[in-house]
Amino acid sequence: MEIVILVLSLALVITVIWISRMSRELKQEQFRNRSLSSKYGKLTEQFLPLIDSYPWNSQKFRFLGSPIDGVQFEDDKVIFVEFKTGNSQLSKNQRHIRDIVEANKVEFQIIKIK
Repeated sequence: MEIVILVLSLALVITVIWISRMSRELKQEQFRNRSLSSKYGKLTEQFLPLIDSYPWNSQKFRFLGSPIDGVQFEDDKVIFVEFKTGNSQLSKNQRHIRDIVEANKVEFQIIKIK
């Protein structure tokens, strides 16, 4: 009876160790996938102005990358552009920038260096 309890206890310990290791590996894989997704997204953002459905002249787009994807310069306006796919949402910082623009708190400054 004692041997059975010992074997079952050892099997339980081995199972817990194995589950713990698998959990760590799963978390690492999920992190790698999110990181890869982020990298693909940043790479893709640079090419989105070149697709047919882009509504403006892509030659007048300037990529920034962060905190917004870029700026579109039109003859009569300047447009801050943020590309989103799927269920993506604006970050807190991006929402703040949007709110500043919508509140007309955007300026043009000239800095002269002598």
